[in-house]
Amino acid sequence: MSQQAEKNNHYLLSNWKPENAAFWEKKGKPIARRNLVISVACLLLAFCVWMLFSAVAVNLNKVGFNFSTDQLFMLTALPSLSGAILRVPYSFMVPIFGGRYWTVLSTVILIVPCVWLGIAVQNTATPYEIFIVIALLCGFAGANFASSMGNISFFFPKAKQGSALGINGGLGNLGVSVMQMVAPVVIFLPMFTFLGVHGVSQEDGSSLFLANAAWIWAPLLLLATLAAFFGMNDIASSKATIASQLPVLKRLHLWLLSLLYLATFGSFIGFSAGFAMLSKTQFPDVNILHLAFFGPLIGALARSAGGVISDKLGGVRVTLVNFIFMALFTALLFLTLPGSGSGSFTAFYLVFMGLFLTAGLGSGSTFQMIAVIFRQITVYRVKLRGGTDEQAQKEAVTDTAAALGFISAIGAVGGFFIPKAFGTSLAMTGSPVGAMKVFLVFYIVCVFITWLVYGRRQKHVKS
Repeated sequence: MSQQAEKNNHYLLSNWKPENAAFWEKKGKPIARRNLVISVACLLLAFCVWMLFSAVAVNLNKVGFNFSTDQLFMLTALPSLSGAILRVPYSFMVPIFGGRYWTVLSTVILIVPCVWLGIAVQNTATPYEIFIVIALLCGFAGANFASSMGNISFFFPKAKQGSALGINGGLGNLGVSVMQMVAPVVIFLPMFTFLGVHGVSQEDGSSLFLANAAWIWAPLLLLATLAAFFGMNDIASSKATIASQLPVLKRLHLWLLSLLYLATFGSFIGFSAGFAMLSKTQFPDVNILHLAFFGPLIGALARSAGGVISDKLGGVRVTLVNFIFMALFTALLFLTLPGSGSGSFTAFYLVFMGLFLTAGLGSGSTFQMIAVIFRQITVYRVKLRGGTDEQAQKEAVTDTAAALGFISAIGAVGGFFIPKAFGTSLAMTGSPVGAMKVFLVFYIVCVFITWLVYGRRQKHVKS
């Protein structure tokens, strides 16, 4: 962008210095907060779209389709697969195009899978392959997380990044719960009959308007797009090329922290996608759709708390304790399943809520670790080669944003792996126990990685 264009663009912040206390208090804070609020709204709706199939898949056979359990699990898993892959290019977009422009584009395109899914569920002749395509398109919503978190990291000083990222990610994650709370209600309401939506009669005498679960988000996405266009800002200093962001891939910490984030956020999004279907297979007499939203709600709120707590106690300490509890809850889950345990839905549900809680807390704490560690690494590297404080801080911001994007991409793979693992385990053995054993071992491995690599040098990575 030319200097003249920059002058004519009143949405562009050409002199952004959040680490300057006077600038932050006088000018920076209200601008950062406004961008954060709009970012949260856009990200929340993105998560609603990303997890659409977690509510829709459970009801597809109720409106006349005849898909197998493994096929339905696959539909819940696919958005996380495409979302994870797309997070890599999405992580580059903010430094290239600007946070405002990219938020507008990445939000408005989500209207497409919502509208298409609403049309597809009304025709029982719609082939399974079409639902696969729509599920993959829903993954574009999941990719928004990488660009959104990277963008928000530019607005806040390092002392506030854990809290800001926790709020953006946590309240954004809340979209999963919002969708799972709203969808089971709206699908029984004749909301879009004026557009030709007809309900499908159910055994209890009610009518199911499944298209509502998808179409309800389209007007809200349009409003969020307009809010981003008129209310958000671009930061001139955040501009960077793809080439300048790629070196973070050479750092071992990127891959180690990706593994930890896969265990936390990957678990959150994977459990969110697969919990309803898993509950239905294990406890078919329970109407899980009225209860499924509570887990993602706990996890999303816990993520915000995890960021705040980590700013005070250190992300390493919080993450280490959290992984211990994740392993413990996974072990307890074996005792609640039919066949291998008591077969108690109440116990199953409560233990799973514990998993959602710890997955959410860990998502916030690991993200705080990423921001802290990569900032320290970059500052040290720049100072070592004789760079100034200003150069060090600028590179640290760019590297941190790139790392957040890459790591969030890898973390999202869990959203595919977990429901797919449940589906495969059920198809092969009739039980989810095989998949759960893998999760348990993985969490134990993460305990040791956190302690061995970061826990023993906590003084150096805490702040």
